[in-house]
Amino acid sequence: MSDVRIETDSMGEVRVPADRQWGAQTQRAVDNFPISGLRFPRGFIRALGLIKGAAAHTNAGLGTLDAARSETIQAVAAEVAAGQHDAEFPIDIFQTGSGTSSNMNTNEVVARLASQRGEAVHPNDHVNMSQSSNDVIPTAIGVSATLAAREQLLPALQHLEDTIRQKAASLDHVTKTGRTHLMDAMPVRLSQELGSWAAQVASGRARVSSALERVQRLPLGGTAVGTGINAPAEFGPKTIARIAELSGSTFEPLECKFEGIGAQDAAVELSGQLRTVAVSLTKIANDLRWMNSGPNAGLAEIALPSLQPGSSIMPGKVNPVIPEAVAMVCAQVIGNDATVAFGGQAGNFQLNVMLPVIAYNLLQSVEILANASRLLADKAIAGFTVNEERIADQVGRNPILVTALNAVIGYDKGAKIAKTAFAEKRRVKEVAQELTDLTSDELDRLLDPRAMTEGGVQKR
Repeated sequence: MSDVRIETDSMGEVRVPADRQWGAQTQRAVDNFPISGLRFPRGFIRALGLIKGAAAHTNAGLGTLDAARSETIQAVAAEVAAGQHDAEFPIDIFQTGSGTSSNMNTNEVVARLASQRGEAVHPNDHVNMSQSSNDVIPTAIGVSATLAAREQLLPALQHLEDTIRQKAASLDHVTKTGRTHLMDAMPVRLSQELGSWAAQVASGRARVSSALERVQRLPLGGTAVGTGINAPAEFGPKTIARIAELSGSTFEPLECKFEGIGAQDAAVELSGQLRTVAVSLTKIANDLRWMNSGPNAGLAEIALPSLQPGSSIMPGKVNPVIPEAVAMVCAQVIGNDATVAFGGQAGNFQLNVMLPVIAYNLLQSVEILANASRLLADKAIAGFTVNEERIADQVGRNPILVTALNAVIGYDKGAKIAKTAFAEKRRVKEVAQELTDLTSDELDRLLDPRAMTEGGVQKR
């Protein structure tokens, strides 16, 4: 048949689509794992390309691979890293737990494309020289996760933090009713409320950055079990240095390669920090939803940008679609973290056997958190407007303002004033004038909501 060709491996002949660049082992994996249709993301394929190109460069420098083959492999691997051959990576995420199928997929594609350029290149002997799937795939997890976090997530979180801080600064003049247990509490400034969001995001950035210090330590050079069999001692450090050079990012050899091959603790740690970021963004998204609720029967403190009709049946309804989407992203990230944690415990002796699913979920979390952070910044926080009149009315009618009088009139009298004001739907100042000897000017000063946001003890 003209639409297939025959490829062979150690197990025999395999029919491969004639227009595809992969070989027998890739095709076996395609046939063996028709499970989900999920594929490794672009960032992981990029990492594999970087590793193969860097390895060929090192092997030539060490004299174990001839220069011509090395240069051809490097050229093809660079194309793989750049995304020119993504269609040649068809294997399902749910495959052999070491990711051997995807490592051989890369080896076969690079070898075939290189061979078409005049050099006889073997997938195992040349492209996979000094490597094993068991150190390549964990290294690819470290490289892809590090690059995705540094290039996508950390800048997105910085953008979100900056956007929140800019918005907070513009709203420092607005004092609103604080809420604890969703009930009225002491006043806060909008700048303080938003400032807490910015602080959460900043802490999230710091947590992710800290985890990356361990993720960027790569086990390449450990080969099959961590001992480095079939690899020169210099191979790992030199190849990792080359990966750093090619990617423009910092990578370094993992001191104990057994750790990076038999376990995935660094990936589990990073996933846990992504979960923390997701929890923070959920808090911010839900605060926005509550503040936006209404416009008549809710808090209606702010109005988020109107982005699309909110109902197929209720004309004029507009919903907080961006915070809702962000909350769903966060739910997915929290679920992904559970998968990564479960995968991390699957290190049996010298090899973790859930590497593909760890890689997929970790990279998806990084990507969707980055995208959600930018959307939250640009389509929700930057553009919301504030209903200052309603906020001022709410804070002025808040009976909890009487708390500021505690040091002057005592808790018991304050409680009586608050209950009376609430029951009779009157302002605290009006009731306090009747039940205390404080003057109107004193009450104006003591009950100034803005002053209450600055801490300290009120004195007569």
